[in-house]
Amino acid sequence: MKIKKTKNNILYWLPRILGILFICFISLFSLDVFGEYKFPEILLALFMHLLPSIILLVVLIVAWKWEKIGGWIFVAMGIIFTIFFNTYESFSGFFLISFPILIIGILFLLNGRKR
Repeated sequence: MKIKKTKNNILYWLPRILGILFICFISLFSLDVFGEYKFPEILLALFMHLLPSIILLVVLIVAWKWEKIGGWIFVAMGIIFTIFFNTYESFSGFFLISFPILIIGILFLLNGRKR
């Protein structure tokens, strides 16, 4: 009984923790605006660079509440990131940017299916 509860607990928390870590990782790419722009432009540039992180954060909040819907949105976001950021051109780019989003979506779907 305890093993099953631990397994369900891991499947519950794994996509959430991975989602938070991935959003933090993606947000690191926005730090390059501080060397390129002057102060008034920094705010707009920072917002534009953080837009994918903001969108993923909203999707994570949705997935936290409704796992199946959020899982499908994460899978769709993985496909959108692949096309929009051209990660299909590079093996490493795909596995650093698009693949984690797909995995997070699949984990949310698996957990939603178990409940």
